[in-house]
Amino acid sequence: MSEHIENETSYSSSHYRTPDGAPADIVIFTITSTERNTGKKTLPLRELQVLLIERKRWPFVGQWALPGGFAKETETIQACAERELEEETGVSGLHIEYFNVYSKPGRDPRGWIISHAFFALVHESLLAERRAADDAADVKLFTAQEALAMNLAFDHNEVLRDALERIRHSMLTTTIAKQFLPEEFTISELYQVIQTVVPEFEEQNFIRKITSTQSRKGLIEEATDQTGQPKMSNRYSQRAAQLYRFTDYVPQLSIYS
Repeated sequence: MSEHIENETSYSSSHYRTPDGAPADIVIFTITSTERNTGKKTLPLRELQVLLIERKRWPFVGQWALPGGFAKETETIQACAERELEEETGVSGLHIEYFNVYSKPGRDPRGWIISHAFFALVHESLLAERRAADDAADVKLFTAQEALAMNLAFDHNEVLRDALERIRHSMLTTTIAKQFLPEEFTISELYQVIQTVVPEFEEQNFIRKITSTQSRKGLIEEATDQTGQPKMSNRYSQRAAQLYRFTDYVPQLSIYS
């Protein structure tokens, strides 16, 4: 049997089965900060939370899900994600990153649906104007653990777990923590932000390692006053602690160093 070779005149898209839709799903994390009413100086309560919508249309009406929706043929998947996030939650202007595609058969009762997922970890102030719109009956922040325990629509529990792993990796390999800290901060504040995203993080001798090891050299520096004296703070502790600040140094990680 001779093999049929397509060319520009014989090709037809009707020869191929195409997906029934190409949506984008967006996982937006934030770290909330609440002052504790303990009567003594202590770090605020920080929680890793994720933005979810309550669906108001079939399928999965009434269930919580990640915001998202179908791409138009006139836009990129990235543009779709940005548009759907704004249409469903009122949130816009975020820097979101692509991280995975989900194509497991049967993941969506509407047919053969291949979804592309994006994620971000942003300051809670950027979510202050959130509101339910379009296909969303409600929009709300849940702690990451609450969301993982819920029966989310579609395969969004899997998407959320994968996004959580990505954001934990980012917290340990980049300076993303700086957006959740004041310009000058104590080591305890930095450590708490990291642990909020990566609960199992327990670095021995954290202060020494973050300030002196070669791989982290130049990442942060001691804050000093105009006379060059160390700046101290006791806003969250009884004893004054050294203040630090991030430098402009961007760590370059390598498997060879």
